[in-house]
Amino acid sequence: MIGYVNWKNTKRNVLLCLTSVAALGLAACGDPGSSGTVAQPDPTNNDGAVCEPIAGDDLVGLEDDLGLQTVDNIVAAVNADSADPALMAAVDAVAEVLDTPQLIELNRAVEVERNTSTQAASAFIEDNNLIAPQQTENRGKVVVGAANFSESETLAHLYAGLLEDAGFDVEVRTIGNRELYLPSLASGELTVVPEYVGTLTEFLNMDQNGSDAEAAASSDLDATMANLSDLAEEAGLAVGVASDAADQNSFAVTAAFAEEHGVATLGDLAEACGGGISLGGPPECPERGFCQPGLEEVYEMTITDFRSLDAGGPLTKAALRNGEVALGMILSSDPDLVTD
Repeated sequence: MIGYVNWKNTKRNVLLCLTSVAALGLAACGDPGSSGTVAQPDPTNNDGAVCEPIAGDDLVGLEDDLGLQTVDNIVAAVNADSADPALMAAVDAVAEVLDTPQLIELNRAVEVERNTSTQAASAFIEDNNLIAPQQTENRGKVVVGAANFSESETLAHLYAGLLEDAGFDVEVRTIGNRELYLPSLASGELTVVPEYVGTLTEFLNMDQNGSDAEAAASSDLDATMANLSDLAEEAGLAVGVASDAADQNSFAVTAAFAEEHGVATLGDLAEACGGGISLGGPPECPERGFCQPGLEEVYEMTITDFRSLDAGGPLTKAALRNGEVALGMILSSDPDLVTD
């Protein structure tokens, strides 16, 4: 049975703290770490200048080119006894098409444009001419579960659309958090649930091996998927193909800032702003390996000022837009990110 580990209830309101901590030798989740002190700017730094914030409405995410964050690509988690070829082919057909910009657009359709998850999923299926690879009538009933936030519900309806096309009788059921829906998935009450590679890997890892187990998720998608497959089998689950779409910790700047400094990646940012940059994020950011310490260690950034805001929410986005901070922590599938 899958235990009730308090890991991450939703992707929208709790940030991920995974293997970047162990890799950097920094503070573990919940433990004291970096003091949060900030470095003095060095305008004479030959590696770059101090980069002041630039206000603007449009936000762009920067690529994590050195792999600071643990992967959290979308993947289907399936009850092992129900994982027949037709079902797996249907959910994998979604994974093969979906990428992060499209996930952002799906989230925008629901959270900004106020479509329902059903409407957004149906439009995506039609626009991408998605069909189930194996189609036969009367395959039986399946129940697609969803966590209680809109991205999960939209992904569930994407699976449902392809499963219906494959010939299944489909019900979509919103369950709640991972502690609730994974036991139902293992028991067969649910058939398939959209999941996140890194988060699910560590949830199962801690459940099976204890809270102090060596991390099984990393910035390497292939290695993490291999570990996840083994852990899922032990839990009575199967997993599909990981999509290119990811909802993970990320960092954003305004589009005006990105254009001014010619940056598209965190590596670009570190080079352009070697003299220092201001950062906004959740209060725990100065103590978390995936946040300020990671930027300082992995990217050798100088954080001249840290502003305690929220976990990729309205406070951080407002601070970026208003020119109060230059760099802000945000989730990679946030609907406010520009995708062009």
